[in-house]
Amino acid sequence: MMFDQALRGHPSWLDLPSGPRELSVARWQADATGGDAVLLDACTGPALDVGCGPGRLVTALLTRGVQALGVDVSPEAIRRTTARGGIAIRRDVFDPLPGEGRWQHVLLADGNIGIGGDPAALLRRARQLLKPSGTVVAEVERPGSGLTTGRARVRTRGSLGGWFPWACSDAESLPADGFFLLWQEESAGRWFACWEKL
Repeated sequence: MMFDQALRGHPSWLDLPSGPRELSVARWQADATGGDAVLLDACTGPALDVGCGPGRLVTALLTRGVQALGVDVSPEAIRRTTARGGIAIRRDVFDPLPGEGRWQHVLLADGNIGIGGDPAALLRRARQLLKPSGTVVAEVERPGSGLTTGRARVRTRGSLGGWFPWACSDAESLPADGFFLLWQEESAGRWFACWEKL
């Protein structure tokens, strides 16, 4: 998987219809810091980190005494998460997952609102995973960016991955039926938002 190269720390880009975007591989590899505090502070109970990558948020939540589980399709992500003391399983978010209907928070950091290329479908899945009044805490695009759906691919120096469906959205444009937008906030040049399940 091309994302595995990024998870190993190789400079990588996500090719999008709007142009290439450099992936924040150094931030993924580091401990949670900067804007990550917004995500972490929003999680006060059991949290499912979808697309957990190398597990910086999972391990930070566990350090805070918050139950957390990472989910990722990448074996490299699972290996790196568990190596740093986190808990993670290799699974697609649309496959059966532990604790369905009992999670207090679903985390979608680092642009993972784009997983599957259909944010509405991803949020419907999040509703199934969350308990009543649970929240989705997501990293989003800056206000006014709108919603873009299409295909993306991961590129490293000298290598191109295959195309896959992806999406980018600001908080206001996200098709979040069955949720109420509680807040959005900017920190360290990144935007975050939180929706409560109705």
